[in-house]
Amino acid sequence: MSGPMHGLEILYEDEALLVINKPAGLLVTPDRWDPGKSTVVRLAQMHRQAQGRAMGDQSVDDTRVWPVHRLDRETSGVLVVAKSAHAHAAISQQFAHAKVHKSYLGLVGGRVPDSEGRIDLPIGMHPSKPGLMTIRRHHGKAAVTCYRVVERFRGFTLLNLQPETGRTHQLRVHLRAIGFPLAIDPPYGGSSAIFLSALKPSYKPKAFHEEPPLMARLTLHAEALRLVHPSHGRTMAWVAPLPKDFAAVLRNLRRFQQLPAEPFPPPPDAGGKQEGLQR
Repeated sequence: MSGPMHGLEILYEDEALLVINKPAGLLVTPDRWDPGKSTVVRLAQMHRQAQGRAMGDQSVDDTRVWPVHRLDRETSGVLVVAKSAHAHAAISQQFAHAKVHKSYLGLVGGRVPDSEGRIDLPIGMHPSKPGLMTIRRHHGKAAVTCYRVVERFRGFTLLNLQPETGRTHQLRVHLRAIGFPLAIDPPYGGSSAIFLSALKPSYKPKAFHEEPPLMARLTLHAEALRLVHPSHGRTMAWVAPLPKDFAAVLRNLRRFQQLPAEPFPPPPDAGGKQEGLQR
């Protein structure tokens, strides 16, 4: 079953799971400094209350939900929410044992030279910048990300990213570590926005109008997720379509910044190149 949920797109729902296409800008769990902000958890609870009322249950005592993983506020894409403690525990075990397959699309700045690679660098809290993470070779936690080039443009590369671990800001930190930060990601070396004027050579600004950005948030989208259903044990997978801003950037890159005779990258194999920082 799929459809709208208080402004959110539901990719799938049953008695155990609620899978949504999270929009950028929405928190997953309440903000400690501003608990009144809208969150995935709050909207999911409202959805369950509305379902109960529609079925004639006016009390709707149990509307609890459990997010089983996180996406950064400015990251869009597939997010799984458990509707019972049992489902939450079962899926959490899959995440803990790296049994959940996650796939992201990330647009980075620059031309990534290798068609694929593997980044194996430990991540820990930044020693002087609260809230940020960094590579910590001696005090970090193990973190592995595999990547594959999907498409190259002048000044940009679209990557398929597959994290084998789930550290905070892992993809953002790893991409910066190999010299190709997300195209938009100011804390980790990216820019603050992408404008059409930077992509279209013949762009003419409108007089007395400030140019709006094509995209002004992380160029990162959780495209797909696969796991074993906690109730019936079958493998299930979901794909979240690109949001309008990300799609608009790619559409204009293909139109104005396409590389001539750029070969489509070969499919990935088991032997990706090892990437790391040189110090």
